[in-house]
Amino acid sequence: QVQLVESGGGLVQAGGSLRLSCAASRWIFSSNGMGWFRQAPGKEREFVASISATGGQSYYADSVKGRFTVSRDNAKNTVYLQMNSLEREDTADYYCARGMYAIATTDPETYNYWGQGTQVTVSS
Repeated sequence: QVQLVESGGGLVQAGGSLRLSCAASRWIFSSNGMGWFRQAPGKEREFVASISATGGQSYYADSVKGRFTVSRDNAKNTVYLQMNSLEREDTADYYCARGMYAIATTDPETYNYWGQGTQVTVSS
């Protein structure tokens, strides 16, 4: 069974930074694109960032472009989300997900395994 375990969430002041990690196991990690999504209270889940299997292609939501960076270390079976200049609007539960394909995608329907999430709270 594919496992995805997020960590690194927490409480941070606006303008601060956090780095989320997602440790993957039980498949060949380097075969699949990976994505990060988030869901704020009372809102629908939304795409945040994604990265291709090799790390050579990435996409970002407009709301995080220039502030967030997605990366991966295939030797460690881990994908990261570096979040800088955090805003209150970034408060949400963040989920990593395994893509069905090697390319990076933005559609949640192209992801077939999801982690349990890690909570990020940005205070003003």
